[in-house]
Amino acid sequence: MSPSKAEQREATFVALVTEARRQFARDGYAAVSLAGIVDALGLTKGALYHHFTNKAALFQAVVERVQAQVAERVVAAAEERPDAWGQLTAGCEAFLRAGADPEVQRIMLIDGPAVLGWDDWRALDDASSGRHLREALQSAVDDGVLAPQPVEPLTHLLSGAMNEAALWLARSDDPRDLDDTVAALLALLDALRLR
Repeated sequence: MSPSKAEQREATFVALVTEARRQFARDGYAAVSLAGIVDALGLTKGALYHHFTNKAALFQAVVERVQAQVAERVVAAAEERPDAWGQLTAGCEAFLRAGADPEVQRIMLIDGPAVLGWDDWRALDDASSGRHLREALQSAVDDGVLAPQPVEPLTHLLSGAMNEAALWLARSDDPRDLDDTVAALLALLDALRLR
């Protein structure tokens, strides 16, 4: 049975995003061409333009995919823990560890803000990882693990700290820095915890 037109379009979309991710991660946004992406897949530029208006639109789809995958890792790590505090700390650690992946670093943390612009990148970040952090912090407040407080400012403070740490790790050559950064983050979170 041959695939339907809708299935073919979806397969082309997935192939374009997958190949673009491979090339953006390997070479960086500036060095990747649309011709190189379609040539690698044996497609025409028309097939690409059917799905994306330009290179930036394709890159945004790649960033969204990477951010969604990081968010999935965060949620999976958090769901392994039975309590709000464990979910918060496991999710934060999972975010930092996911950010140590060179593909994630290049696409989501380095090229993402530069290509998409800070406001659009922050909106994507807030819709994925930020949303999960906000929910985890609210659960910790609701469970009495964190003092009652507005969660929105705390979400932005912690998100900013973790994004900055992930950017620093992206430029680090010392493999010990990841574990040291996770330890520092957990100590920071522990200082917020009610006793």
